[in-house]
Amino acid sequence: MAQAQSFASDPALRDLDALLPDLTDFYKDVHSHPELSMQETRTAGLAANRLRVADYEVTTGIGKHGVVGLLRNGDGPTVMLRADMDALPIQEATGLPYASTATATDKEGKTVPVSHMCGHDMHVTWLAGAAKLMAENKATWRGTLMVIFQPAEETGEGAQAMIDDGLFKRFPKPDVILGQHVMVGPSGTVAGRAGAITSAADSLQIRLFGRGAHGSMPQASIDPVVMAASTVLRLQTIVSREVAAAEAAVLTVGVLQAGTKENVIPDEAIIKLNVRTFDAGVRARVLAAIERIANAEAAASGAPRPPEITTIDQYPLNVNHQRATDRVVDAFRGHFGAERVRATGPAPASEDFGSFGSQWHVPSVFWFVGGTDPEIYAKAKEANKLNELPVNHSPKFAPVLHPTLQTGVEALVVAARVWLPA
Repeated sequence: MAQAQSFASDPALRDLDALLPDLTDFYKDVHSHPELSMQETRTAGLAANRLRVADYEVTTGIGKHGVVGLLRNGDGPTVMLRADMDALPIQEATGLPYASTATATDKEGKTVPVSHMCGHDMHVTWLAGAAKLMAENKATWRGTLMVIFQPAEETGEGAQAMIDDGLFKRFPKPDVILGQHVMVGPSGTVAGRAGAITSAADSLQIRLFGRGAHGSMPQASIDPVVMAASTVLRLQTIVSREVAAAEAAVLTVGVLQAGTKENVIPDEAIIKLNVRTFDAGVRARVLAAIERIANAEAAASGAPRPPEITTIDQYPLNVNHQRATDRVVDAFRGHFGAERVRATGPAPASEDFGSFGSQWHVPSVFWFVGGTDPEIYAKAKEANKLNELPVNHSPKFAPVLHPTLQTGVEALVVAARVWLPA
């Protein structure tokens, strides 16, 4: 604890107050100009420019839009800090004066609204602020700081795209990898845990095949709508009847599509679903059960062919290294005070952040930063209405700017300094 107490007045943070107006403007700019996954051209350019001004060695275009900045400051450990940049195809409904009105063309060629309803605009701002402060205070630490602005977290492809583009070969291997995410929680607090911190996720598409017919002659059809409906209902029994109470899994069907007219029985139906798990064995059982049920329902309906089951995207289980997490938590308690550092259970949300540590075989630590107005959060908790607060991916998700912004910058700097000696 004595070591952690030394961070209470970290010299690398002495200029944060003066930097906040600039970071606030930067955040609003990024928020107002969101970009879909693998389309983060402008955001990546802004991040790269800020790193260049701070005298980082900057490499762009890694995994299409990934940005890596290196700040070499003598002998010592290498610390990697990561932020994701992409936004979502959601119409913003926050009512903020800097709310997004942007649209973009998605992978299917459709024009969709775009907004930062997951908080990646805050992540970009946090990392830009921390990178600047660390560069301005090089006399207080030594080693190498590597900052990564990552594309396409929302589609689960960005981290892997950077890895596949030679990230591990082109840059020094870090001693630790650090990251954070804004979430519902009192602004000004941080929360985390050792072990599993975010779930593994698998998104699947099930294409069911039938035989079309006139709506007045169902006997001539093999109805994929009924087949799909039966499949959806049966899928709900996987968690309730095949996963033990002491284990955890979430299975959500988010898309059910079939047909174009009320009196036409279509040829096929599409189901898209998402699975979250915290254990490799549970994940394997759930995925096997999905395949078994889809095939069985198709067979029971007399389908002309088995269903096609394809993977849309996957996220790894994100596991925090025990000793590295203990070091970060001690530093946070020394800097923020124990009352602002909270323990949390594993979140059912998913992140591809874990790919960096697991594939590079490097300890990693990921934590959450509260973004909810503390008074609003306290009232909702007292009224047992926390589930009514706008969460990530809600069109009304809007982290309160202060102290969320400064807390996130402080957390990155304090965590990095655990490994970067004076």
